[in-house]
Amino acid sequence: MTRPITAGVDGTEASLAALGWAGREAVRRGLPLRVVHAWRYAESLATADRDTQHGWVSEGVAEAVRSVAERHPELAVSVDVLEGGAAVALADAAAAAEMLVLGSHGHGAMVGFLLGSVGQQVIAETARPVVLVRAGDRPAAEAGGRDVVVGQHGGPEDSAGVLRFAFETAAARGATVRAVRAWTLPPVFAYSPGSLKLLDNVGGLEPFEKKALAEALQPWRERFPGVPVAEHVEMGSAGQVLLAAAGRAQLMVVGRRSHRTAVGARIGSVAHGVLHHAACPVAVVPHE
Repeated sequence: MTRPITAGVDGTEASLAALGWAGREAVRRGLPLRVVHAWRYAESLATADRDTQHGWVSEGVAEAVRSVAERHPELAVSVDVLEGGAAVALADAAAAAEMLVLGSHGHGAMVGFLLGSVGQQVIAETARPVVLVRAGDRPAAEAGGRDVVVGQHGGPEDSAGVLRFAFETAAARGATVRAVRAWTLPPVFAYSPGSLKLLDNVGGLEPFEKKALAEALQPWRERFPGVPVAEHVEMGSAGQVLLAAAGRAQLMVVGRRSHRTAVGARIGSVAHGVLHHAACPVAVVPHE
């Protein structure tokens, strides 16, 4: 089954930017575009029954979709106007999508994204990648010379889904993957004779981290031989190192753990920080 790229729209400037981004990405990947809008019947509008209100909403969504269809006449587009809560409708739509694309308001590089409760809930709940697009995002931001930046951590299995998404996106765009791995000095109690011997064998902490990044990237280099790769290893917190590398990124790709905790699903501190402060669109990819 072919999964569409799904865009959630609500009429705001941010969601229209997300719709444009989703349309361009669907064309690049040769996938259909599905547009989803969630609405609730307003009983306070006594002069308009449910069918009338549904018609108003549908016409507004159709107007937004019309501009995308005109720019990409080859693109297969479907529209679903769903009654109910936005978070539930979007999470359900994401389950059947290649990725879900949402808009997020922003007021500049210092403030970054204003991620609402709906966006946070959808990102935390869905098992599919979710892309957040800032209001004002334009096709020019995807021009040549801008990298797809991806955060890598752990071993090859830990970041396989995140790297797959980054390489697939870069391949569709003719872009470079800039893989970023951050590291910090471990606390004294973390050292053991076994760990010290391992570090000695590779020449120290930084060479160890570089080797780990290279090993994680190797299968994806082989699968996507035409995608240029830049490796970036730096000491510091993961969020700070990623944001420092995002200056000329056309997309930032980060992971979040998909398992639930005792307090429910969480986005994670690194993804949360990048979502709020990156100037480019951000893709959040769940992983085990």
